[in-house]
This record gives sequence, structure tokens and C-alpha cells, in this order.
Amino acid sequence: MLLDLKPLFSGSKDSLKVELIKDMSDLEFLGSSPLKKPVKLYGEIKSRAGIVEADINCEVEYSAPCDRCFKETVKNYNFNILRTIVTHTDNDDTEEMTVVSDMMLDLDEFCYTEIVMSLPTKHLCKETCKGLCADCGKDLNQGDCGCKKTEIDPRLSALAELLKE
Repeated sequence: MLLDLKPLFSGSKDSLKVELIKDMSDLEFLGSSPLKKPVKLYGEIKSRAGIVEADINCEVEYSAPCDRCFKETVKNYNFNILRTIVTHTDNDDTEEMTVVSDMMLDLDEFCYTEIVMSLPTKHLCKETCKGLCADCGKDLNQGDCGCKKTEIDPRLSALAELLKE
């Protein structure tokens, strides 16, 4: 979806509303496709004193296996995209700016990049997830597995002795 920002840059309009539901189910992220439901984007792009800024809220339902126990987990994330939009820049520091030389903003590309950068790199079913036993593979969230605890490396056994006291 292309947005014409000329009215904002010329001062004939103060703001443009943004409402978009974007299907990103084909996105591959960390080995899976976690965005099974459409992403909701809403907010506005405002012009104040010649500065054009985007303030867009994103609602994402993230569905992927837990990184510790592999249980399928669904979590909702909300985050904002806050960016200054310019037609050109004199320096290379465009980290907080989006350059639109033709005053047309490709909203799909703009939001896609921001969404991917905001997705979690660590996805847990709960913060206290214990994961799986390294020996038998039992889910330790459901209780102890009874496996013998891993033996301490003999080179570190002197340190283990200190912990006993």
C-alpha cells in the first residue's frame, strides 16, 4: 500500500490515518512461520512544524515452539513504530529516519521491516520454563524425571567441594 505524503510535506494536511491488516503468514523467522494470524497496524502519520513523523501501533500474535521445552506457545505482542520521515538526508545516520525521496511511503515494506526487527528472538512458554531433561527428554515443567544428575567434571571437583560446605 503506497501512501502519498505530499500533503503532509506541503502543509496542506496535518495528519493521515493508518489502518492496515497485513497477512504475514509466509514470513520465516528463526526456522518457523510464527505469524499465523494477520498483523494489525493502526496509528497516524503527522506533520508538525515541517517534521513528518509516523506513530503506528502493531498488534502481533506470535505462535512458535518454546525455546526450552518445545511446547507450542502463543503470545500477543504490541509495539510502536516511531519514525521521522524525510525526503532527503545529508548524513549517513538514518537509523531513526525513513527517507522517501518521491514523497511516497510503501507502508507494507516500512511495516514489514519494523515488525521483523521487533519480534522476540527468545520465545518461552513462561519465564520459569525448566525445559527438557538432557538425558531422557522429559518435560521438567511436569516434574522431576529421576535421572541421575550430571557428574561434575573432575577438573572442577575441588570447586564442588567448596559448595558442599
